[in-house]
Amino acid sequence: MTDDEAYYADGAGRGLAKKFELQAYDLRAYLKKFENETGEEAISDGFGLLTESDEVRNAYVEYSTTAASAMKAVHEHLDAIADALRKVNKNTEVNDDETAVLFGKGSGGGK
Repeated sequence: MTDDEAYYADGAGRGLAKKFELQAYDLRAYLKKFENETGEEAISDGFGLLTESDEVRNAYVEYSTTAASAMKAVHEHLDAIADALRKVNKNTEVNDDETAVLFGKGSGGGK
């Protein structure tokens, strides 16, 4: 095979999609844990209800909310990549099967 030839290894797309899916799943689990440990209620419990602590508490709540939002965006992006890779893999397999039939191989060619 030369550098100009295209090659798609069997199962490569499925494996890569699965890796992205697992990363998205792990990140979602970390996000839930992060939200539980740093959500507004947890932060308020840590600072108490002192008037002097409101500004600091609000800053921590804002930071926590922003961080959770960013983690959620990354999670959704990883999930979308996994979905796209699964679609590419499916389309590639269908195309390979149809091409094989054209050359007399596979289910339609009898060889």
